[in-house]
Amino acid sequence: MNILFLTVGNAETFEEYGVEARGVYTDVLRKLRSEGHSVYVCYPGERRYGAKTQLRESNGVVLLRVKTGNLTKSGLIEKGISTLTIEQRYRDAIRKYFRDIKFDIVLYSTPPITFVNVIRYVKNRDNAFCYLLLKDIFPQNAVDLNMLSENGIKGLIYRFFRTKEKALYEVSDKIGCMSEANRSYLIDKNPELDAGKIEVSPNSTDITEEEPETKHADNGVITFLYGGNLGRPQSIPFLVECLKSRMDHEDERYLIIGSGTEERVLDSFIERYRPSNIEHIKELPRKEYEERVSSCDAGLIFLDSRFTIPNFPSRLLSYLQAGLPVITCTDDVTDIGRIAEKEGFGFSSSSSDTASFGEAVERLKKADRAEMGRAARRYLKENCSVQKTYDLIISAYKRSKQ
Repeated sequence: MNILFLTVGNAETFEEYGVEARGVYTDVLRKLRSEGHSVYVCYPGERRYGAKTQLRESNGVVLLRVKTGNLTKSGLIEKGISTLTIEQRYRDAIRKYFRDIKFDIVLYSTPPITFVNVIRYVKNRDNAFCYLLLKDIFPQNAVDLNMLSENGIKGLIYRFFRTKEKALYEVSDKIGCMSEANRSYLIDKNPELDAGKIEVSPNSTDITEEEPETKHADNGVITFLYGGNLGRPQSIPFLVECLKSRMDHEDERYLIIGSGTEERVLDSFIERYRPSNIEHIKELPRKEYEERVSSCDAGLIFLDSRFTIPNFPSRLLSYLQAGLPVITCTDDVTDIGRIAEKEGFGFSSSSSDTASFGEAVERLKKADRAEMGRAARRYLKENCSVQKTYDLIISAYKRSKQ
């Protein structure tokens, strides 16, 4: 089959590595390729890099870089205009470069929600099956963080994007949600949708066969890792408060790897207090990052307490892959903490209470971390394999043709 993947992310990855780099989407694309399908990818080439629309092939995958405006590292207005014009640019590029290709399946994720017209174009042209990998519920997440509101001027923007969101769900033949809480939320907030088109399709990865070594705290010191974005959704000021409450615990070490719009909050804290047990590394190559993960004893996940939408951060996968126990510090609606507790690979806490985080840390220090690590790998294999994602997509496609 011919399968088209639309994305606005991972542009640098596709430029340098094609689909060979590890990632939530590239792992799935490699699986599709290995099963004999023809894979085509549309990704953005931002104006700041002088990128032009270009078609090329990389290790059996066809890559179409589409010239766009600046989508990252730009002001709100510029980013907004670029986001709104991207679907026209993608549609024009597909019409020009893929005019002789009949696509069987179109895959895409959120963000963004502004691919409706290009998806509808390919669907109508080729009678393609459209599968949405729902990773983000926008614009409600922006409302939760007070970036948008349902009233006033911001309310106009909210309603515009809410209409786009509903149209995206409507044009999709199948919607894969990251967790059961995610699925239930979508059904509850969009009663016009056929619940039968919404299924649980967890974040997945290409699981390594080699089992990680049993972790032993180095000299009695447990190293906790937070790896990922340092932005508003992750509630970095609260993360800092949690770190501040633990900086005098000599048997604990905290390694933060990542960058983002809120990293200055973390760096200001470290510069002011100079804690001996906390280190921030802004960026690491993927391979080196995975090596760091494997050397740590536990993983951390933080989400803003104001969220009313269930999130399921993909950084969990690298923790599970390395067999790390996990501490989740999240809002009340996200089910990642409840799953971690139920499956035995982690402890949950509230992202509105530093004492709750401290209690989870103490629980983990006393727990059988080796057994929790084995539970982490067990959960990964049973729920988060790229094979499962592949089976869900292909099964949904086959059912649609019956």
